[in-house]
Amino acid sequence: MDVLNGTITEIVKGATSSHVRIDIDGGAIVTASITNEAVADLELEKGKQAYAVVKASDVMVGID
Repeated sequence: MDVLNGTITEIVKGATSSHVRIDIDGGAIVTASITNEAVADLELEKGKQAYAVVKASDVMVGID
């Protein structure tokens, strides 16, 4: 499990979930998809310090 500290740069709310973008220093951006309820419970907003916790058995990225 990795913990990435940073600053929220954008929150895009959808019908049931939100995409939260976190700048993890050095210009790298991590995007997490979480429920709108979690955004409200955590009181997330642009400019607030936050961290992303990455726990995955595999990560796939591809391009053509």
